[in-house]
Amino acid sequence: MRALVATGIADRPLELKDVDEPTTTADQAIVAVEAMSINRGELRLVASRPAGWRPGQDIAGTIVRSATTDNPLPVGTRVVALVDQAGWSERVAAPASRIAALPDGVSFAAAAALPVAGLTALRALRLGGMLLGRRVLITGASGGVGHLAVQLAARQGAHVTAVSRQANLPSRGAESVRVVQQTSEAEGPFDLVLESVGGESLTASLRMVARDGIVVLFGNSSNQESSVS
Repeated sequence: MRALVATGIADRPLELKDVDEPTTTADQAIVAVEAMSINRGELRLVASRPAGWRPGQDIAGTIVRSATTDNPLPVGTRVVALVDQAGWSERVAAPASRIAALPDGVSFAAAAALPVAGLTALRALRLGGMLLGRRVLITGASGGVGHLAVQLAARQGAHVTAVSRQANLPSRGAESVRVVQQTSEAEGPFDLVLESVGGESLTASLRMVARDGIVVLFGNSSNQESSVS
């Protein structure tokens, strides 16, 4: 089968190569990959990992060999999965505990965008506890994690301020979200801040946190340092 493989060469970090078929343990299924997504962290790893390493965590496809654990999903089931690596392949072994069946109305492409970004958004929000009626600031709100966090927080009844240069964020459950273009334009204090931009955005966010509020830092897309005083 074919897969994208790291080359260890800076100006040509990946190449499509023939590789061995995946092998499985009892708690793994083999998925024929129909769609995959690319995460920022994976791109950084590609640049630093040795030749032969195979990237890819977020995939969606069809089970072609079931796990042998209790109640495995059958062959032919449309699924989304989170794997440690090697997802940018025609087929990949995936732990049964990290595979979920897809509803008929969800495309492979849409599903493949969910595992890392969706779970990051969900876990970050859970660190804030109950969100009903609370004030939440989300920076990088048009990014992969951010746009999902905005929708999840709004659907839980939070008063959300989203920092994004895009005026129209995905609207499912987020119709009442306030959108600002710069973190400094937000009006605190906030009970929970999800910060993924870093630099001046993080500095501004820290000034807006309520007493006993929580800041969850999960990225630094600006690649800038922050000053805290």
